[in-house]
Amino acid sequence: MTSIHPTAVVSDKASIGSEVKIGPYCVVDEHVVLGDRCELISHVVIAGHTTVGSNNRFFPFSSIGHAPQDLKFHGEPSELIIGDQNTIRESVTINPGTEGGGMLTRIGNKNLLMAYCHVAHDCLLENNIVMANNATLAGHVKVDDGAIIGGMSAIHQFLRIGRHSMIGGMSGVVKDIPPYCLTAGGYRPSLAGLNLVGLRRHGFNHERIKVLKEIYRILLQKKGNIETRIDEAMAIAGEDEDARHLIEFVRTSERGMTVHCRD
Repeated sequence: MTSIHPTAVVSDKASIGSEVKIGPYCVVDEHVVLGDRCELISHVVIAGHTTVGSNNRFFPFSSIGHAPQDLKFHGEPSELIIGDQNTIRESVTINPGTEGGGMLTRIGNKNLLMAYCHVAHDCLLENNIVMANNATLAGHVKVDDGAIIGGMSAIHQFLRIGRHSMIGGMSGVVKDIPPYCLTAGGYRPSLAGLNLVGLRRHGFNHERIKVLKEIYRILLQKKGNIETRIDEAMAIAGEDEDARHLIEFVRTSERGMTVHCRD
């Protein structure tokens, strides 16, 4: 049975699923769709053209779907779509898309956004992502499966954060973070090798990691022409899916690649 606290303000035009819990002083606007078994603990505001899947939990003072912080936004009916089983902690802000970015911000499944995180307009987040406290994404950022973004880190607009990567706390990220890699914290950080702990937790065995280490060395540590290094890496990768994914990520970078610190 759906439960709505008497102090909550829920539009009669909103679509509310079954077994939803809406706590004290929450606000749900008319274009919002809330899936089954979602919980808004208290003081949560969900606005705009926002569609939320099932089994999501929103903690107090999270602000979801309000107008983007973009001076080019003029009230177009852009969307925010959130998948299933996400945890949105205190004071998180998530903005919908803009006309200049495809009109959509999308968040996948089973993500954890800790307190005070910000997801700006037109960001695309996949699944099983962790953003630690105060992590901030500027507009048009894409974060792939299983990435971890350390607390108080700021990600520049239009960047890509690769799958199973980890970014250390207090990082100022201004270039793409390649998949499977560990990034040391600090302003304009550098890579510090593969994210070995994370890879092992996700079932990567010794052989898979060994191939990735060699691809990492060639693409992200070695000097020389990038096209030559990509060709060398492809010859080693063969049909290895992980290695080919890392190579393709580097090959298609438009904003430049964060690389290993050279001593």
